Amino acid sequence: MGKSFAITQAEVLAAYKRVKTNRGAGGVDGVDLEKFEERRDDNLYKLWNRMASGSYVPKPVRGVEIPKKNGKKRLLGIPTIEDRVAQMVVRQRLEPLLESIFLPDSYGYRPSKSAIDAVGKVRERCWQYPWVIEFDIKGLFDNINHEKLMKAVRKHTNEKWVLMYTERFLKAPVIMPDSSIQERTSGTPQGGVISPVLANLFMHYAFDVWMVKHMPRCPWERYADDGIIHCMSYEEAERVLKSVEDRMRQCELELHPDKTRIVYCHSRKFREHHKTESFDFLGYTFMTRYTRRHGGDNFKVFTPAVSKDAAKRFRAKIKEAIRNTLSWDIEVVAARLNPIIRGWTGYFGCYRKSELSQSLCYVNATLVRWCRRKYKSVHRSMSQAWVLLQRIALRTPDLFHHWTMRGYRPTMKIGRAV
Repeated sequence: MGKSFAITQAEVLAAYKRVKTNRGAGGVDGVDLEKFEERRDDNLYKLWNRMASGSYVPKPVRGVEIPKKNGKKRLLGIPTIEDRVAQMVVRQRLEPLLESIFLPDSYGYRPSKSAIDAVGKVRERCWQYPWVIEFDIKGLFDNINHEKLMKAVRKHTNEKWVLMYTERFLKAPVIMPDSSIQERTSGTPQGGVISPVLANLFMHYAFDVWMVKHMPRCPWERYADDGIIHCMSYEEAERVLKSVEDRMRQCELELHPDKTRIVYCHSRKFREHHKTESFDFLGYTFMTRYTRRHGGDNFKVFTPAVSKDAAKRFRAKIKEAIRNTLSWDIEVVAARLNPIIRGWTGYFGCYRKSELSQSLCYVNATLVRWCRRKYKSVHRSMSQAWVLLQRIALRTPDLFHHWTMRGYRPTMKIGRAV
């Protein structure tokens, strides 16, 4: 018996493998990846059968509140494992079509782009344009207009099942942390597999294409709901910002008042009353810093380096990861910490690697305190614990990832400076 829609079992299996790689918690049905895997073939066959016949209906999304830096909370929508696979099936059909029309300066959640690419382009253009508009869209994922979004989806595909299931994903209700049910009339759950692609499509028409058409003199970079616009003068920046605010209102979106501002980004002061400022973008702080030339003298340049908030979050993550590990061998501790250290230094070491020093020395100091507590019967003082860590580093110099970087292997000099 034929199926209503041309969806193959191979597509469903490929989608599951991508979902499994991304991991994540289970949804409202309480089924996590491990439990789903126990009857994987049966589960995937049932999902394929329902999707191909048109009878598949996603379950409600599990709402989870995540604390934000400002003390408020962000609501994430966690679909079930089955629904994540279904979303990935749709995404695999839709994403290649949209990638061909997305613009080069849109960087978020794209297979050929990265956050560090966006940081590099901002750095390059800050040397060419003395003013920037730093902006953030307030609650992008929660406020996307469903009708406008589906109009954009229909522009790029006429496959009935893609359109039908996309609309069903958007309308799936959210079960809130207090067990109440919230119907969705706008937005796409932040936490859904297909949500980043849909948000990018909405912003492609709401901002990207509009900027190219109406503000061709002002280049920009956008990563999801965060963006930078470059201008030649303060007056131009004021005009552009006002126009962008109006455009966002037309699209039923709003620029975040506390995260949107005009910043002067030249290394020289602009008039006597205006000093060089700074802004944060994707974890980096852009500001004027001294840089040494090859000849030995210093000069000022507006450049990115790891932000204070990003460094603080890294240290907190290290502190949390090493908690309650005194019964472990140091090799096991290294296995837990290294992915954190490797990922953080890999991203923030792309620009101004010297700015990582304080945080990486903090890792060594944390390891010293760990050694002191673990071997307190032998190494009672901090200096004795530093000597122990030095010996471990001499014996296994690549035990911790940052020890392979120049200048971060533990020494007494570093130890006393921390």
